[in-house]
Amino acid sequence: MSTKLFVAVLAFVLILLPAPRPHPSLRQTTALSATARELTDMLNQFLQDAARNNVSGFDRFFADDVIYTHSAGTVTNKADIMKSVSASASRAARPDTTTKYSAEDITLHEYGDTAIVAFRLVSDVEHTGGTSPIITNYRNTGTFLRRNGKWQVIAWQSTKIPDTPTK
Repeated sequence: MSTKLFVAVLAFVLILLPAPRPHPSLRQTTALSATARELTDMLNQFLQDAARNNVSGFDRFFADDVIYTHSAGTVTNKADIMKSVSASASRAARPDTTTKYSAEDITLHEYGDTAIVAFRLVSDVEHTGGTSPIITNYRNTGTFLRRNGKWQVIAWQSTKIPDTPTK
C-alpha cells in the first residue's frame, strides 16, 4: 500500500470514529438531577457547618464507618473527627477571625445509591484589623452512599493545592 493511500484510509477511519466526550461537571450541566442538587446542597450546608464547628453538621455528613484521609496523609475515622470538632467547638471562638469555606469546580458522578463528588475547597480565613485574608485551596473527593434514604460520606480524601508563589 502506498503512503498516500495509507494516509487517506487512516484519515477516513479517524473521521468515522466518534470524538471522545468529557463527562459533564456540575458547571457544564444545565439541568442537574435531583441527586446532584441534593448532594450539592448537602455539601454546601456542610461547609457552612464546618466554618462554625457545628458538631451536629459533622455527625449528619459523615457515616459512622467513614474513612477520611487528610492532606497530610493521615487516616482517621468518625470518632476521631467528632472528638476533634467537639474540642474545637468548646474552645472560645476568636471574634477577630472569620472562616468561610466554598466548593468550586464541582464534578459529580452518580451510580445509583453511590455518588462521587470532587471539587476544589477554598478556605478563606479573614482577620479584622486590616491584615490580608489567608486563602488555602484543596482538592477534595468524597464518596457518598445512600442508606435507608439518607446520603452520607463513607470516604473522603483531601489534598492541599500548593500555593502559587507571587512575583
